[in-house]
Amino acid sequence: MDNRTVVVQQSGVSVGPQSTRLTCPSCHAVINSRVEHEASTKTHIIALVLCLLTGCLCCIPYCVDSCKNANHYCPNCQSFLGSYNN
Repeated sequence: MDNRTVVVQQSGVSVGPQSTRLTCPSCHAVINSRVEHEASTKTHIIALVLCLLTGCLCCIPYCVDSCKNANHYCPNCQSFLGSYNN
């Protein structure tokens, strides 16, 4: 079973973990989205579990993009386009 979640904004844009080519719903430019990875609740839980189990590996989830949400923005107008949650 795949536990990945894709959040789609009102524009109907589906985004993944990598930059996506699309038309920005705000400025109507054809762009490749700018991706920023942000720690989520899942990142914090993984870090807590690693800390409890190993005592020293708790910072790894904060260094690995696949443990974070991928937030997509328009590089022209900086508007938020959507988020991909692993």
